[in-house]
Amino acid sequence: MSSPSFELIGIGNPIMDLLAHVPESFLTAHVAGEKGGMVLVDHTDIERLVGQLGTDYAVTPGGSAANAVLGATRLGLRTTFLGKIGGDVTAKDYRANFTAAGGDGSRFKHTALPNGRCLSLVTPDGQRTMRTCLGAAMTLSPDEITAVDFAGAKHAHIEGYLLFNPDLAEKVARTARAAGCTISLELSSFEVVNVARDWILAQLQQGVHVVFANEDEVRALFQKDASYDAYARQLAGYGGIACVKIGKDGAWVAQGSDLHRIAPVKVERVNDTTGAGDAWAGGFLYGHLRGLSLAGAGALGSALGAECVQHLGPAIPDHQWPRLRALAQSLK
Repeated sequence: MSSPSFELIGIGNPIMDLLAHVPESFLTAHVAGEKGGMVLVDHTDIERLVGQLGTDYAVTPGGSAANAVLGATRLGLRTTFLGKIGGDVTAKDYRANFTAAGGDGSRFKHTALPNGRCLSLVTPDGQRTMRTCLGAAMTLSPDEITAVDFAGAKHAHIEGYLLFNPDLAEKVARTARAAGCTISLELSSFEVVNVARDWILAQLQQGVHVVFANEDEVRALFQKDASYDAYARQLAGYGGIACVKIGKDGAWVAQGSDLHRIAPVKVERVNDTTGAGDAWAGGFLYGHLRGLSLAGAGALGSALGAECVQHLGPAIPDHQWPRLRALAQSLK
């Protein structure tokens, strides 16, 4: 059998990230809602917040699934991406960044609307609080998703933020399965789980190959307090691979009766946690799809996550990738 054209297709919101370091007082004064989560806002809201920052912010391509896929791409996977970008210079820059990294840009959908943006407010503890205006990404409709989008793809990685549009998420999952893809699901945010818990549980019953969740997300999913290894075992009980990420303390990975404690990679200073979980998922997906053991794939995930938190935003600098690619080749 010939190898697939793409080892990995990501499906999600192609969002440009605006990143700023802010004091705790900025959140108190200007941001409604809980610290550390993600809330959808409209164009007016994001413009108001950006106006409060002035010019003191950085711009970098983001989006949960896109971050993960970009990391896997930089490690060497053959990848493509399904999501809707706008008709402005932000969209042009977004697509150019993805293709420059080695990804295939042919499966982006297009509209004349402005591209989506996410404002990521990083407090001194490294925690990020996100406010997202989906823009063009929000207009992706279930009717636009077809089997052609998944042709030649081996594995489909779906971000949880799609679950705010349950009809779209359902069409994506159903079409990917029908095309023969295995599926991974990144729960993305405890707000996502609170909104779409029933859908997530129904998908797990149908069969999800890999599930990624952090401590807040898995607690919201099972609605109880338990140890993280117990969460991983319960999640793996649905038949797939469970990855429960616990930040600076590493992760638990489970499949069947197999349970692995994934050690964290220690860093001297956390600059920004934006995209760290996505980087972890990208490393794990590369390792898993290239045949590494669960422990090896988890170790690679930890390495990418640890590198990510040392920089502002989700992008790992170019000069770090030769070392990370060499690490990927050395793991088993």
